[in-house]
Amino acid sequence: MTIEVKDIMGRVAIAVLQEASFTEIVDAMKRYAVGAVTVIDAERRPVGVVSEDDLLLKEVDTARHSVSIYESRKQREEHEKAAGVTAAQLMTSPAITVTPEMAVRDAARMMRDKHIKQLPVVDPVTGHVIGTLHQQDVLRVFTRPIAEIEAEIADLVGEPAAFSIKIEGGIVTIGGKVERKSQVIALVERIRAVEGVVDVVSDLTYDKEDILIVPPLL
Repeated sequence: MTIEVKDIMGRVAIAVLQEASFTEIVDAMKRYAVGAVTVIDAERRPVGVVSEDDLLLKEVDTARHSVSIYESRKQREEHEKAAGVTAAQLMTSPAITVTPEMAVRDAARMMRDKHIKQLPVVDPVTGHVIGTLHQQDVLRVFTRPIAEIEAEIADLVGEPAAFSIKIEGGIVTIGGKVERKSQVIALVERIRAVEGVVDVVSDLTYDKEDILIVPPLL
């Protein structure tokens, strides 16, 4: 079973318009206890995100009124944000978004790669923002009941009676015997892809070595 964004996302999107002021953004973050807000246009389409980090630049960037030819592009962008007073000036854009049908695993990978803690969820047809996926929502996947995970793994292995399966702290230990080494590798990877599995420890054995290792060319 693949858990999708729509299964765990928040149905409320905390958003502000592009002309929202600095203080209005801070008030929205405080009122709804969030670390970022989505910036939307008049059609409710996300155009960017303002995070606490974006707002903090105004406090820490004491050089925002000075200009130097030695500044990097990132430094110039930070100075511009620090001088900003509206959402359009403060936001990081374009907005990185997900759709309700995206696999949570893919959304989590996006969060990790982009170093972001929440993602606007948009309708794939209209582009309108319809919710928010928070980092804590993604982590809920790892609190799935053990019985659900066991049942899904049993379906994967095909002959559950031929294997021993133990789950503790999200780590699956599987033992048993298969015919070929390639089956061991494939089975471990399939179990690792199960939502809620943190890692897999293999105690599987096999009869035939069918993995060909080609030595490097000299």
